[in-house]
Amino acid sequence: MRLRIAITAVAAACALTTPLPAQADTPGLGDLTETRPAGGDLLRWDLKDTGVTARLRGLAPVSRNVVWASGSAGTVLRTTDAGRTWQNVSPPGTATLQFRDIEAFGPDSAVALSIGEGTDSRVYRTDDAGRTWAETFRNDEPRAFYDCMAFFDRRHGLAMSDPVDGRFRILSTSDGGRTWAVLPSAGMPDALPGEAGFAASGQCLVTSGGGDVWLASGGAERARVFHSRDRGRTWTVADTPIPAGDPARGVFALAFRTPHQGIAVGGDFRDGQPSPNAGAYSGDGGATWRPSRTPPPAYRSGVTLLPLAAIAVGPTGSDISFTGGRTWHTFDTGSFDTVSCTRDLSCWAAGEQGRVARLTLTRP
Repeated sequence: MRLRIAITAVAAACALTTPLPAQADTPGLGDLTETRPAGGDLLRWDLKDTGVTARLRGLAPVSRNVVWASGSAGTVLRTTDAGRTWQNVSPPGTATLQFRDIEAFGPDSAVALSIGEGTDSRVYRTDDAGRTWAETFRNDEPRAFYDCMAFFDRRHGLAMSDPVDGRFRILSTSDGGRTWAVLPSAGMPDALPGEAGFAASGQCLVTSGGGDVWLASGGAERARVFHSRDRGRTWTVADTPIPAGDPARGVFALAFRTPHQGIAVGGDFRDGQPSPNAGAYSGDGGATWRPSRTPPPAYRSGVTLLPLAAIAVGPTGSDISFTGGRTWHTFDTGSFDTVSCTRDLSCWAAGEQGRVARLTLTRP
């Protein structure tokens, strides 16, 4: 509740928001700049010690106390005490895999997606808090490369692969990720030459409500967003103003507040490369996209929504928007790859060197 009040205050005082001098944080993890609401409170990331150095691009907070995270070297982590302690619950024999996405249904159940060509793309599920895992899918199509996964509810979900035979490939489950089947591709528009998804944050495939799902793309001459209203059977596609025209550019993450209001972020992921128009927003379910008037200042790989705000993260910082993605304000300069908020208004971010943090409100 205190965080929600703070975000409300920041929104009301947005014109008064100014960056503070950089402060020393955990050694080696970068400096912070913070957003100061009118009352003097500070909106900032509170880093947690995970005990690992893996890059954590998968993130699934369930509540302010329960969070799952996943990443390189086959790493899966879990906390049930708001990040004070973490359990390494990585599936055995997966040290060569990269778990770029994870979806959790509670403190005991989660589904993790490893990415990569051919058989490196796999899905694992646990129902006993990570003590044991079942491999429920292993890709047998050498040309497929699965990037992201999303669920509509505890049973129904999808995973997406880069194009095979000129179209994005969609994998479907109706039993919570215990079994999977490839959907027919007849309803999927043709991919552009070089078009693919980005397995950067687990947010290149997102859902809203019981049937709407969106897929983000890049790497081609145009950065696009695909939309399905029927759980991935048929799709439409729309261009976005996010930078494109290079394999390193495109839409990296999406978030939809409703089946109509959405935000896209991305840019060019290469160090030092400019990313103008790194944010866009839609009010018609992704049929059309407009560039942010004040976009994030650099490439952003993750985005999430709160009732009154949106948060985007990337290797060079975090930004907040109170205008549905039209304008953004930087409040942190630390490195994160992905971000997600829960229904109880607990927001978490994760990234390189085992970085996991919770958004907090503090007084100077």
